[in-house]
Amino acid sequence: MKKIKLYLDTSIISHLDHQDTPDKMADTLRLWREVEDGIYDIYLSYVMFDELVRCEPDKRKILAQHIANIEYTLIETTDEISLLADEFIKQGILRQKSFDDAQHIASAMIHDCDAVVSWNFKHMVNIKTINGVKIVAALTGYKDVAIYTPSILIGGEDDDT
Repeated sequence: MKKIKLYLDTSIISHLDHQDTPDKMADTLRLWREVEDGIYDIYLSYVMFDELVRCEPDKRKILAQHIANIEYTLIETTDEISLLADEFIKQGILRQKSFDDAQHIASAMIHDCDAVVSWNFKHMVNIKTINGVKIVAALTGYKDVAIYTPSILIGGEDDDT
């Protein structure tokens, strides 16, 4: 069976050590265990690594240790990604100040990922962006990509009742 291809944005990596949001951190760590087990094909980008540099050093070290425990494909920023990200701005789906978020989505689309995984409700995990991705996919010929939180991927707890 073909593995699901997931693009993980910066918010996912950041929530591996995010003590002030314990529920999100717990769901992220549950997903991460599945990632470590090789259930998914994982895609990360230079955009994500550039954003992680802004974390404080102790947290950055913890996150780097998590990343070192997984296999992933690293996506370089290309003109093709930038042009597709520009399309999200041009269509009014995201604003120029959210260009990095547009690049996350564009990276996933260009690399035929099945889903972008994010906790970024403001710019990514919302109906405007989700519907906008469908429009841009139709306009550009790229594959549509779903946008999920880790909670959606890991599902609910097993209910023995």
